[in-house]
Amino acid sequence: MIKLWIDCEFNSGNGNLISLALVNEDSDREFYEVVECNQAIDPWVAQNVMPILEKAPIPYTEFQTRLHKFLKQFPGIQVYANHPNDFKHLMLAVILTPKDWMMIQPFTMVLDDAISGKGSKVHHNALHDARASRDSWMKNNGYL
Repeated sequence: MIKLWIDCEFNSGNGNLISLALVNEDSDREFYEVVECNQAIDPWVAQNVMPILEKAPIPYTEFQTRLHKFLKQFPGIQVYANHPNDFKHLMLAVILTPKDWMMIQPFTMVLDDAISGKGSKVHHNALHDARASRDSWMKNNGYL
């Protein structure tokens, strides 16, 4: 089972997903996509997130296709996050239809508030924040 660190950017507290990133423990496989957001953008998000996405948005169904391609390369995953909203958006993304979801087994999640994205090179960019979360966890657990 491979470890992955996740970070998401979303449109304010309970808003739609804007971007999602996953980084593996060796930092040699990363996933990062930006999703079309079809709702009014929160002013803080417009100022602090949208200008640093570094990627054009894609339709949500295409995002799900790319996410599935990324996840199915692993025999199982354990995803680490420092906030439950990251898991919320990941879980919504892996449900393809009411009867179909991305089968990745085992698929476990660890919520760890000791993980910090404060070392991010570009704060509020999901990919950079996921990398920083990975590094934080690795330092906290004696790998770095």
